[in-house]
Order: sequence, then structure tokens, then C-alpha cells
Amino acid sequence: MRPQINFRQRSYQKELLDNDAIPFEDIRINMQEINTINKFLGGHKITLDGFKKLLTNKKTIHVCEIGCGDGNNLFVIANWCKKNNVEVKCTGIDIKKECVDAAKIKYKNLNAEWLATDYKKASFYQKPDIIFSSLFCHHFTNEELIEQLQWMQESSAVGFFINDLQRNRFAYYSIKIITKTFSSSYLVKNDAPLSVARGFHKNEWLQILQNTGIKSFSIEWKWAFRYLITYRHEK
Repeated sequence: MRPQINFRQRSYQKELLDNDAIPFEDIRINMQEINTINKFLGGHKITLDGFKKLLTNKKTIHVCEIGCGDGNNLFVIANWCKKNNVEVKCTGIDIKKECVDAAKIKYKNLNAEWLATDYKKASFYQKPDIIFSSLFCHHFTNEELIEQLQWMQESSAVGFFINDLQRNRFAYYSIKIITKTFSSSYLVKNDAPLSVARGFHKNEWLQILQNTGIKSFSIEWKWAFRYLITYRHEK
């Protein structure tokens, strides 16, 4: 029996996707459905909002996503750049080799480098201008996030942004109903509501960022029940 959800505190119940023994075909279907949810519930728009806030007038902008999955977020950014005459280089990092292999095939025409590694072990010849994550932070404890955000700050040349879930009762039960009704993935049906329960309140983000020592950040609430955290290095 699943523990009762306490919306005052983050759940640390592990998502099924965090297990190592999940068949890749199940992960592929999960990623496909999450991409659809991101498209129709505004997740991609939030990612583009974060990217555009940090965009510079450099000849080529280098953007890196940690926890990139099958690369769909980077594809959305690259597609926007193409339409707006922005030259972009992409780097996608994911600890699951199968996800990186899928990205290489799915987006083989993208100007991208794909790294199958823990983000902390990634090394760059030159720092990416922008580092970001989308629906990645809620997989970690608050303590682990302090180290993660410090890494994003130290490893980026311009700044970083985060797109992740607000812990909210309405969002939890809404996505539970939506996925139960429309999803064909047992991973999505289990993990999508649990992801919301593992999400954040604004005061928790403020505390995490305070503990990192990072300043000059912004936290914006976005529909549907997300937070966009943005940090830019001081010039």
C-alpha cells in the first residue's frame, strides 16, 4: 500500500524509473508520454522561457541539459533557435546509457553531443553557456540538490535554470486522473503523481538556494503547477 501523501512535506518514496532493472522499452514509452504531457501542459514553454531569459548575443550559444532523457527538451530549444536564427550547440547528459543511445538516433541531425554519465563526472573543454534541468530535481533530496545547484553554477558560463514541479494537492489528483485515464505506461501512472508529491514549495527552493550560497536568482510560478528557477552570473 502506498503511503498517504502529506503535501506539507516532500515525499522521498522512490519512483519506479529510478530503479536500474526497468526494461528500456518501458522507459521509451514513459519518455514518449512525458514529452506529450510537457507539450500540452506547458512544460516545453517553461523550458523555452528559461532558455530565452539567459540567451546572449554570442555567435553560438552552448546549452547543456542534465537528466536529458531522450533529448526532447534540447530538440525543442534547437527548433526554436532554428526558427529565430540563433546558432546553438547542445549537450545532453543522462546517467542511463539507453536514454542517450535513443537520443543519438532520434535526434541524429541535431548539433549535439550526448554523454552517458553522472552529470558530476562530466567534463567540458569549454563551459556551456547555459545549463538546465527539467523534471530532474525532484529525484533528489534537498541536501543532494545543494551540491547539484552549486555544480550548475560553477559549470556554466552565463547561468542556469530549473523547470520542476510544485507540490500541490490539485496537481497531484489531476495528473493521477489524467494518467489513469489516458496513459498506457505503468511507469507514468505510478511516477507522474509521485513526482508531484516529490515536488517543491517555494519556501523550500528559497531554503535550498540560501544553503548553496547562490544569490541573484529568481523563482517564478508557472502554469501548470511548476517553478522556473533562473540564475545568471553577475557580469
